[in-house]
Amino acid sequence: MEEEERDINSLTGIFDIQQFLLKLIKLWWLFLLCIGIAGGYAYYKNQFIQTVHSASSLISIKDNSNPLFTSNTSLTFNWGGTTDKVTTAIVQFKSRTHAEQVVEELQYYINYFKEGDYYNVDAYKQTPFFVYADSSVAQLYRDNIRIKVLDQQTFELSATFSSATAGGFHYGEKRKETLEVPEGDWKQQFKFGDSIELPFLKVLIEKRAATIATGGEWLFNFGDYWGTVNSYKNITIRPAPDGSSILLLSLTGSNKQRLIDYINTSSVILERGELERKNKFAVSTIEYIDSSLVLQEKALRKSEQDLEDFKDTSQLIDVLSQGADFNQRLSEFEIEKRGIQNKLNYYDNLKSYLKNKTDYSVVQAPSVVGIEEGSISAAVLRLITLSEERKKREFAMRSDAPVFREIDRDINAVKEVIYENIKSSNYLLNMELAALQAQIGTVEAQIKKLPKEQQEFLKIQRQFDMDNNIYTVFMSRRAEAELVKAANVSDVYVIDEAKDTGGGGTRKDSNINYLIALLVGFAIPISAAFLLTLIDNFIHTAKDIEKLSRIPLIGVIGKTSHATNLIVKDKPKSTIAESFRGIRSSLHFIYNQDSLYGSRTIMITSSVSGEGKTFTSINLATVFALSGKRTILVGMDLRKPKIFDDFNIENDLGVSNYLVNDCSLNQVIRPTGIENLDVLLSGPVPPNPSELIMTRRCGEMIDQLKKDYDYIILDTPPLGLVADALEIAKHADATLYVVRQGYTKKGMLDVVNEKFNRKELKNISFVLNYLNQRGTYGYGYGYGVYVNGYHENEKKEGVFIRVQKLLKGLFNSK
Repeated sequence: MEEEERDINSLTGIFDIQQFLLKLIKLWWLFLLCIGIAGGYAYYKNQFIQTVHSASSLISIKDNSNPLFTSNTSLTFNWGGTTDKVTTAIVQFKSRTHAEQVVEELQYYINYFKEGDYYNVDAYKQTPFFVYADSSVAQLYRDNIRIKVLDQQTFELSATFSSATAGGFHYGEKRKETLEVPEGDWKQQFKFGDSIELPFLKVLIEKRAATIATGGEWLFNFGDYWGTVNSYKNITIRPAPDGSSILLLSLTGSNKQRLIDYINTSSVILERGELERKNKFAVSTIEYIDSSLVLQEKALRKSEQDLEDFKDTSQLIDVLSQGADFNQRLSEFEIEKRGIQNKLNYYDNLKSYLKNKTDYSVVQAPSVVGIEEGSISAAVLRLITLSEERKKREFAMRSDAPVFREIDRDINAVKEVIYENIKSSNYLLNMELAALQAQIGTVEAQIKKLPKEQQEFLKIQRQFDMDNNIYTVFMSRRAEAELVKAANVSDVYVIDEAKDTGGGGTRKDSNINYLIALLVGFAIPISAAFLLTLIDNFIHTAKDIEKLSRIPLIGVIGKTSHATNLIVKDKPKSTIAESFRGIRSSLHFIYNQDSLYGSRTIMITSSVSGEGKTFTSINLATVFALSGKRTILVGMDLRKPKIFDDFNIENDLGVSNYLVNDCSLNQVIRPTGIENLDVLLSGPVPPNPSELIMTRRCGEMIDQLKKDYDYIILDTPPLGLVADALEIAKHADATLYVVRQGYTKKGMLDVVNEKFNRKELKNISFVLNYLNQRGTYGYGYGYGVYVNGYHENEKKEGVFIRVQKLLKGLFNSK
């Protein structure tokens, strides 16, 4: 028995496909509604589909070394091969800093619009004017400004401000500000080419063509700076072909010209940056030489003036020939001494720089001061190369990457080599300087033997020669650096710049939105039907009853809209009447054999009120009466009497009066107007209905009725609410348990199953009431469309009334 109960309970969790399909049919209106709404939304979205354009360019990343110089030529260093250049270029193109440079140069934070029916179209370079913003002041942020061309020289700006202040953004300093604006509607006229200086707007608007059409209106605003920068970081870059040093740059968007300008400007900025990096060495050398030339030029002018002054005041004749040898030798020694001192100073400065700085890419070449020592030049070259390599990798790697530790170790090793070379070079230079100083002393001693005036002249001439020689060397070095700078070429070369070659772009397939709308339109009703079926806890079909209980189903009663419960009396040929006749026939098979020829008592009950037990009781009693059997309908529901309304009888006397011994049985039995059918009403509602039903007088009443009638139909209280029905069941030969379609919950049958399993109810059967005959209900219950011509059916309602009732039922259903 317990195993059977488990089997029954397990069946209750099975998903009911039949109910799911029936609910889908009932939700036909929801299908139409959802498909209509989704289709309308898809149509609306399709109006916003913009044409997507694409632009691309090809660039080459090569190691373009200076063809005029080699690694041994004074100022030129070998910067290395193409290793990591491609990767570095890709990272630079996608970096925030690079995007900022391009956006600022093109002022892409200024947006141009042409008003459309559904959205504003990006009108960059489609407007007859161009806006140049002053980035040194804050500009009105995000608010649209309308511009209307009045004539060839004049235009009108207008805007609407909701308050006296508005948001502003300082594009130079990248910060937000609050600006004063004219509250309300504002408009003002200006001329093309004139500077516009307002508290919230400082721009210059120029015409893009000599002649423009008048009357046109456009919008422009200052947009989100960082949002614009971040949007261009998504530029697509890939080697073409894979593994090569040729890069394909591509962008997609709604404005082709904006894409073209960004790609081309982006390449120009990277090319310019690479060239500046390569020229950094020459530029720093030129700056060093220029600073030295300023001082040297002053010294040269002074020595030249001193020489001229001495010649004007001196009486010496042929001074040059008299001391030319001494002067030439001493000048050569002084120049050589000055060169040694420059080298010593360079070493001191280089050593100090290496100890105090971290960027070694701007170190001056040793050749600037005449140092031709191979080990020093090679070490400085290696140091600069490592420094540049480290800076390039910083674009693509984290600062704590292992490669940086390796490069730093190499840099420190090179610095140690340079320190050792400086130490040994300083020792040799100091020895050379000491020897030179001794030679200078010898020549100076010989010069001291000359007359004082001649000594003075030689001294002035010697100073002039030295200053002139040093000045000439510096000028030569500067010319060499300028030549290196001019001959340098960028490692970035544009092969194929982005260009508008025609084509209308691509447009997203609008049919996809309609397909999605169709799927959504079907998915929502199907999901709703699935959910409603899943959470539906009501009984709908005979199969539901068979799954939930082992109690047999004796009959099915169709749905009716008759005004009263007397449908068998009023329409004896209807399908409802035939259903009750079928129940009457089936009852013969469930009686006790001992009562086959005596009076039969049938109890009608249900789970709760409203399931149709009174309707079933009245019509079943009527069926028995119409078949010629003496029948009495007894209202045993002392708590909620109902039968009297249908027979138009006052409920002043009934079972409750008899049970308290207020009157006799004959006094409470009344005719119904239907042949062979009497009725015994419930009577006034007593304060203790359960106790009255349990009295011996109740049993005597039923025993007396069995002597007088063939069939006794007992309309009892709901079994699931009160215990009265169990007391009455003791007197019944059969029990009919009424279940109403779509009203009785599945869990309500647990009570009757429990009573049945405990044998507290005998000969019990289910009656499925108020069944919608338009469905398929299984096992031959109901007649459906096949009864036409055999029964007197109700007149069909109009379509409008049926739809109205359907909607009302759906919204009122639980």
